[in-house]
Amino acid sequence: MSFAQEFARGMRKSPPVVLSSAPFGLLFGALAVDNGFSVGEAVLMSATVYAGASQMVGLDLFGQHVAPWLIALSIFAVNFRHVLYSAAVGRRVPHWAPAQRAFGFFFLVDPQYAEAERKAENGERVTFAWFMGMATPIYVCWVTEAWIGASFGSLIPNTYALGLDFLLPIYFLGLVLSFRTRPLWLPIVVTSAVASIAAYEAIGSPWHVTVGAAAGMALAAFMPVTGNGDGEDVA
Repeated sequence: MSFAQEFARGMRKSPPVVLSSAPFGLLFGALAVDNGFSVGEAVLMSATVYAGASQMVGLDLFGQHVAPWLIALSIFAVNFRHVLYSAAVGRRVPHWAPAQRAFGFFFLVDPQYAEAERKAENGERVTFAWFMGMATPIYVCWVTEAWIGASFGSLIPNTYALGLDFLLPIYFLGLVLSFRTRPLWLPIVVTSAVASIAAYEAIGSPWHVTVGAAAGMALAAFMPVTGNGDGEDVA
């Protein structure tokens, strides 16, 4: 299959993510301007940080005149799961060149990771063309939404009132359920969910994301590793 065909296959995976993340991209742009950012600064943050929860954390901290190193550390803490994503997906793409990994993993957000894992588990090759085909529309739309929100925030209605904010949780729930055939999937998911809810009540958003992920990973780390018959660990 040609590069263009693989790229097009990847693009077909992007519309649900683009649609469900749009309210958050617009909201970030509007809030960034409200917090003293220029339109260019809001767009630059979306283009370089490229992580909704971390961008919101950054906005809160910038408004409190926190030391730059603490802002960077906080953003890293919220986004630490992406380090684990790259480790997991890295096993799936040994055929990628080092430059492709360095470039492609910048776009390794949650749905990108889940779709790559699902594709690999189905026995399909995770090509660079497919990966970038999915990533490109999501990234371009995310940055564009920041610009729209920053430029026309006062004209944008309350996106939450439109009820679109439920799309992203539903999409992620579908991704999680797609892994339900993995060994001990349910205990890990339940542990992560309980820890995340508790953290949300105790320390608030978006830290509950990191806490829930850490709890699930901690449980998985202590579980026995089993094989799938071809020498690869699946637990």
